[in-house]
Order: sequence, then structure tokens, then C-alpha cells
Amino acid sequence: MTHRTTSRTLRVAALARVEGEGALDVRVRNGRVTSARLDIYEPPRFFEGILRGRSYLEPPDITARICGICPVAYEMSACQAIEAACGVTVDGALADLRRLLYCGEWIESHALHVYLLHAPDFLGVHSVVELAGLDRPAVERGLRLKRTGNRILEVLGGRAIHPVNVRIGGFHRLPPKRDLLELAEEVRWARDAAVETVRWVAGFDIPDVTCDHQLVALRDDGTYAIERGRLVSTTGLDLAPDDFPDHIVEEQVPHSTALHARLVGSDRPYLVGPLARYSINSDRLSPLARELAAEAGLGATCRNPFQSIVVRSVEILYACDEALRIIDGYEPPPAPAVEVAPRAGAGAGWTEAPRGLLYHRYELDADGTILSARIVPPTSQNQRAVEADLRDLVEANLDLDTAPLTSLCERAIRSYDPCISCATHFLDLRLERER
Repeated sequence: MTHRTTSRTLRVAALARVEGEGALDVRVRNGRVTSARLDIYEPPRFFEGILRGRSYLEPPDITARICGICPVAYEMSACQAIEAACGVTVDGALADLRRLLYCGEWIESHALHVYLLHAPDFLGVHSVVELAGLDRPAVERGLRLKRTGNRILEVLGGRAIHPVNVRIGGFHRLPPKRDLLELAEEVRWARDAAVETVRWVAGFDIPDVTCDHQLVALRDDGTYAIERGRLVSTTGLDLAPDDFPDHIVEEQVPHSTALHARLVGSDRPYLVGPLARYSINSDRLSPLARELAAEAGLGATCRNPFQSIVVRSVEILYACDEALRIIDGYEPPPAPAVEVAPRAGAGAGWTEAPRGLLYHRYELDADGTILSARIVPPTSQNQRAVEADLRDLVEANLDLDTAPLTSLCERAIRSYDPCISCATHFLDLRLERER
């Protein structure tokens, strides 16, 4: 982009390979970006209002409908919060099956993002259809990886989209061991494919960018955190679920129908998701995943958003390793669920959705009627960080012409794999220069 005009407008009619609707508005004065706004204008979906007055047994089925790509994240976070309110802990084989179900979601969601949504950016094509023309085996590998994750969801959850077998306290039905052993054959193939995936994406030409956000993720004893843990950060947080409202608040901003989250007492954005998870938990990866991460050039931490495609590929490999570990040790528990009786009180729960921390909190009446509900998805937590990164990215690349600058902004957005219907996307990129 040249500096011969005092103002310039860039528009993206429809940002491809992300979910949802929104816009980016960037204003530049004297060679400096004075504002970068992520305008989210999808209508509110009112799930928290829908839950009020419903039975305490309903949140897993209702909240699963928030997202067709990561329904397990909503189910597991809802179950944890309700069970906490009722004073019940699900552990043992039932907890292992929940983790296995979550591994399936990580595999299918990450494979979708890596192969169908993000890889085209690095390979000079506009879609996975074009990519298939260049490298059909790679696309077929990605589709089969996604199918493996979906298969785990089908065996444990009853179906791949919005699973129906999850309930408060456990599951409606336990999978026979033979079904899991048959599943293991496909997961072993997926583990080999995940190794290929890490090596494939490690060869991409990745921009050298660094973000300085506070990184926030769950950390659990002895394992890479997925469905449980304490919330920790690179700046010293160490929280239990009940502490969340005292340290993270959400605020309405004029240009967005999605709330912006921030850490209390800090103006510095925080980031959740693969970069935060990896940076906080890389020492908890399986040996094979650690080996491939090092081979791909990842250190103990990663702060380059464009390298998130490498981190997600490493997480696919870890999820395959973890799925095989759980399947190999599986012995059916005596019952598919533990009893969870209603009581008056409040409870909170969180898990690591593919895109980052997902928090639920419910307040119950004595008969189990839901009095209030709060759901904080990962994409809404990342919006301030995304805006800050876009501001820095545009300012560092003002010499680019319109088309490459627009493309770079789109690539930056896709690095976060935003889910706007859960909370971020956009349709228009407007850049106005003022002298």
C-alpha cells in the first residue's frame, strides 16, 4: 500500500474459512494505527436466558447446540458445573471416558482447522478444493483424521454432532469394550497421520510474529490439561473454578454484540487457546508429542499466533496418544453414571475447548431448577487480544498494497480459529488513512 492518498478503504465481502459474521475497522493517522476494532454484529443467541427455569439435568443437551464443532466442550463444562453445585465428583473410569470423548473432539476440530481452514493460507490457494488439486493425499489424510475424531464421538456420544449419550453424572449408556478395541485400530492410524501432519505444517512458510499477551490455560497434575485443572497464567494466576468471577470480568463494547473479557486490575489482553495451553503445559505432553514438537521447532513456549497451526497438529498427536492410553486401560465401570441429586447452591466448571478455556456457572434452587446461568466461551475471551494483534500487524505492514494487507489480516484472524457463533468473524475490513 502506498502513502499517496490520505484515506483508503479495504473491504472483505465475506471472510472465508471461519464461522460467523463481523467486520474489522482500522484507522491510521500519520503512519500510526489509531484504532483497530473487531465489529461483531451477529444477533445474541440468549442461551443463558434459555437455561433459566429449566431442570438441572438439561444443560448438557441444551448447551451442546451452541456449537456443532465443539459440542463436547459445552457438555463437559456444563456437567462439571452442575455436579459441583450438587456436591458430586465423577472420577475413575467414567472420568476417563469423558476425557476420551474430549480427545475425539480435539482430533476432529483441530483436523478441520488445520487442513480445511488454515493450511490453504500457507500454500497459496483459496480453498481446500484448490488444495486437493495440488496435494490430494494431504487433504484425504486430513478428512480421515477428522473422521477418526468423529468416530470417537459416535461410539461414546451416540453421534458426531451434538452427542446425545452425555448426561449429568456420566453417560446414558456405556460402550462395550469390543467397540473401543475396534476404535483403537483407527486411532493408531490417526496417530501415524498426526506425525505426518506435524511434519507437513512445520515446513510451511510462517510469518515471524510475537504476541506479548498474558497466556491463560488450565493445568492439571501429571497430564496435559483437557477436561479439568486449575486456571493458571504466565503472570501468576492460580485459580479454582469458583474464583473465576473475581478475576475475569466481561464488558460490553459499542462495536460488538459479543462481550469482551479482561483480567481484573490489568489493561493487558490475555489469550486462551492452543498457544496458551502449549506454553503452560508443554512439559505434560506425551513423549512422542514432545519429540515431534521439538522436531517442528517449537520451544517450551510459543508466542507466534501463526504457529498455532503447528501447535494444533501437536495436540492432535497428543489426543491420539491419550485416546489409545485410555482405551488400552479401559474396564467398564459398574454403572454408566453416578447419582446426582439436586440441591440449592451454585457451581462452576471449566474445560479446554479446542479454541481455549470454556467456563460455565449455574445457580440452582433446591429442586434443581436453574436460577441463573453464565457461559464464557473462548473466542469472546480472545477478542481484545485479536484486536491488539491486528493493530500491531497492520502498523508493521503499512507499506503493503491493499490486497496483500487484507490477506495478511485474514490470515491473522484464521490463526485464532475464531468461532463467532460461539463468539468471532468478520465480513468487512475497512482501513481509513488520515494525514
